[in-house]
Amino acid sequence: MVMVRETHVHGETLYVCEFCGLLYKEKYWAQRCEAYCKEHNACSLDIMQHAVHIKAGDKKPPKALALFSGGLDSMLAIKVVMDQGVEVEAVHFMNPFSAHNENLVKEFCEEVGIKLHQVALGQELLDIVVKPKHGYGSQLNPCIDCRILTLRKAKDLAEKIGADFLVTGEVLDERPFSQRRETMLLIEKEAGLEGKILRPLSAKLLPETTAEKQNLIDRKKLLAIRGRRRLPQLRLAEKLRIKRYLNPSGGCLLTDPRFAERLKEHLAHEEKLTMTDVALLRLGRHFRIKNVKVIVGRNKEENEKILSISGQNGNFVQMEVTDYMGPVTLLLGKPDFETVQKAAAITVRYSDAPSGIPVRVRYATAKGERVIKVQAASDDELRQFSIQKSAASKRTIGHR
Repeated sequence: MVMVRETHVHGETLYVCEFCGLLYKEKYWAQRCEAYCKEHNACSLDIMQHAVHIKAGDKKPPKALALFSGGLDSMLAIKVVMDQGVEVEAVHFMNPFSAHNENLVKEFCEEVGIKLHQVALGQELLDIVVKPKHGYGSQLNPCIDCRILTLRKAKDLAEKIGADFLVTGEVLDERPFSQRRETMLLIEKEAGLEGKILRPLSAKLLPETTAEKQNLIDRKKLLAIRGRRRLPQLRLAEKLRIKRYLNPSGGCLLTDPRFAERLKEHLAHEEKLTMTDVALLRLGRHFRIKNVKVIVGRNKEENEKILSISGQNGNFVQMEVTDYMGPVTLLLGKPDFETVQKAAAITVRYSDAPSGIPVRVRYATAKGERVIKVQAASDDELRQFSIQKSAASKRTIGHR
């Protein structure tokens, strides 16, 4: 019997008649077609009716969905795959702990001509931060669980758009917690994507993916980058003419020791984490008096943000010095009058008010406004109530 060539279209194995280029799902009909074409130099209508309705030369290119952070590695991964003729769409996940340069993300996608999907990660991610299945990294960063979440969402999107496989910019051993070989394979398995994630920058160091086995991508044209050295990526960026990209370090607040300290303190007193909580954890100086969180703005921008958040929640107590420039302070919880007085003293301490004299402080609750007089808090009081002890005694005026 005639030997025929296999090919793969969107993950399906088909058989090719080398003479006419017709594709068949069954090898038998491809063999019959090739034998007939070879003998008669023409196709048989009876045989052709068993072919699928595309020719080998006319098949659509493979399609990939790339997870795009906006960083250099994911840019390189997209370009490497596109250079092999793969149709690419990108998905950019937005979360409250990361800095996002949406303009750069959009500009790159427009420049290379790919469609961009933007997906916001909300309460699902916050619940993971509170109780991650696979634990934390160096601080309160649940990188493994976060990656599983984003990949599951990417998988759903890939199915909707008809993508054959996923692409990421991950580099083997670049991150000690989530980019070790065994961890990558664990993440794939838990996301239900075994063999479906192509990592072009380190592909030659990792097991062959389904896309490579099906000849949707040429493994020989992929790379073998490993570790934290950036020189290989910088050289590749120069070769591919990529000039603008985000800095790879410091992208996630959960890896920042100061933010992690605040978050740990929050979780020690609260069972849940909300988007409002995250917004407030990013702002001001933080104190705890009894069971009440006290947040003091550090500058005009923070004061305005605190006012905005306070206006959206009638359960907060808001206070500020009336006769001098100073911060806006927010109290979270149910403060008694003694707690209000101590929070007011802290507010005075970070204002322009002179020390040693009583100063008027206005505070507002859902029931109305009151004005009290207090003196500025002492260094000892700041240290006593500060969540971050090292910063407690540093006085910086937070003008409104």
